Amino acid sequence: MENLLELYNKPRDVLHPVVCLDEKSKQLLEDSRLGKSSLPGEIAIRDYEYVRKGTRNIFVAVEPKGGRHFTKVTARRTKKDYAEFLAELVIEYPAAEILHIVQDNLNTHSEKSLLLAFGKRKTKQMMKRIKFHFTPKHASWLNMAEIEIGILSRQCLKGRIPSEEKMKREVSAWTKDRNKKGSLIKWGFGTDKAKIAFPTLYE
Repeated sequence: MENLLELYNKPRDVLHPVVCLDEKSKQLLEDSRLGKSSLPGEIAIRDYEYVRKGTRNIFVAVEPKGGRHFTKVTARRTKKDYAEFLAELVIEYPAAEILHIVQDNLNTHSEKSLLLAFGKRKTKQMMKRIKFHFTPKHASWLNMAEIEIGILSRQCLKGRIPSEEKMKREVSAWTKDRNKKGSLIKWGFGTDKAKIAFPTLYE
């Protein structure tokens, strides 16, 4: 915990950016019956019945102090999917000496996923520029990507999304808007508050 709090407390460093990463699954739901049409300005009526169309995974990453936001919709959440998303993040930071990745302890979140996807040579090259920082068990709330996912869920994913194609369009548009605004995340939980919240850890 203190490792993460210290990391979050540092000023932004373009050579050592801090990027928080997480995933969210979202069920695809299609209306089984058309609701009553409405005129502009009127409340639309939607039937309560729907058809399940499977689930999709959404990778979410955010640089809290840089206002940079990254998302990717995938059919699954495999080690290969994770590795490919991580590789795309590395490309987004060509000037970074070390890319600090904050993530939870999910079994796909490891160097082994890179090895499986890319082999030893490319993995070794990537890991020279990546440093993993893991949240403690049962403390994934320390990952600011969860805040970003909460915003994504409220602003973009509340309604029924019937297809992967529409989900990709919606998530892409949301991400572009977040980046255009340069939306930052201000983290207010530091060591001083941790000592109050978890006094037994500091006895």
